[in-house]
Amino acid sequence: MKFRLKNGADIPAVGFGTWQMASSDAPDAVADAVRVGYRHIDCASIYENEKAVGKGLARAFESGVARDELFITSKVWNSDRGYDTTLRALERTLGDLGLEYLDLYLIHWPANAKQFENWREINDATWRALVQAQKDGKVRAIGLSNFLPHHIEPLMDAQIQPMVNQIEFHPGFLQSDVVQYCKEREIVVEAWSPLGSGRVLQDATLGAIAQKHGKSVAQICIRFCLQSGVVALPKSVTPARIAENLAVFDFALDADDMNKIAQMPEIGYSGLHPDKVDF
Repeated sequence: MKFRLKNGADIPAVGFGTWQMASSDAPDAVADAVRVGYRHIDCASIYENEKAVGKGLARAFESGVARDELFITSKVWNSDRGYDTTLRALERTLGDLGLEYLDLYLIHWPANAKQFENWREINDATWRALVQAQKDGKVRAIGLSNFLPHHIEPLMDAQIQPMVNQIEFHPGFLQSDVVQYCKEREIVVEAWSPLGSGRVLQDATLGAIAQKHGKSVAQICIRFCLQSGVVALPKSVTPARIAENLAVFDFALDADDMNKIAQMPEIGYSGLHPDKVDF
């Protein structure tokens, strides 16, 4: 299952997340993920594990997986915002991952008014760097992460519009207004922390739905993302769970399931609001 980006590229609907993954675990975990069928790997410089992720990718390539079979994402961190610094950060990431290009490069967090009077200008300069990187062939597609509509809107007149917005999205925290805004503008939404960083796995509503389908709660969360038209980016370093998180295409949630999940009270929210963070 894939979603189509504005530039015509396809993005696999389930990706393998590497946030909070120790560098000691990343080579094996990434190689295992590719071996069991993942073709979408989500990275970021601030995760401080891209060299280790690169080792896992190298193992995948050595096993016979071609580079163009994989969709690999990274993100420019807040301290590298700006035109020149963003382009330098991209070169570091490519070197750490051992790649000649990325399939997707994102601005990790928007500059916000809490920290910067000129937040629009900062975001614009960073976005212009991503546009240049795409023109130069260093990245195939460009997008955003954790951007709210008022952060996105100033960028919609750019030469290349955002193609993706990766946000916190999981049962108990749906950000429906952001998702609707993005879908109306053909911006594909990706879910980081689709399992609420594990905080939703004991929820009774999700547990009952999981029992009904003979699936795990994690699989229910991921399937909910997909049926909501959202890319899911689960993370695990346990081989069995890595495989389980991808085994979500042999069942479907019915309308009652989807409605019950949509009506869940807030649960599992990280507390990281793009207008309030100060990092």
